[in-house]
Amino acid sequence: MDLQTRKLHFIQEFLRLANDSITDKFEKMLQQERKNIVEAEISSMTLAQYEKRIDVAIDDIKNNRVTTVKKLKKEISTWK
Repeated sequence: MDLQTRKLHFIQEFLRLANDSITDKFEKMLQQERKNIVEAEISSMTLAQYEKRIDVAIDDIKNNRVTTVKKLKKEISTWK
């Protein structure tokens, strides 16, 4: 069963719940997991990781794997 199907099954079961306590627990768990994800994403980098990101960025520029502000604005204008 793929992730999307699992989510739909979970939502269906969740909607059948008539218990505030269980809903509270799910809310707290979701908040904590979101917090954990954010903290993991913004955790400090080592100097080696930072230097690696710089090297990748420089390589992207040299190999034209970048988007100019002008191109980005043009693309964004089509999103509406």
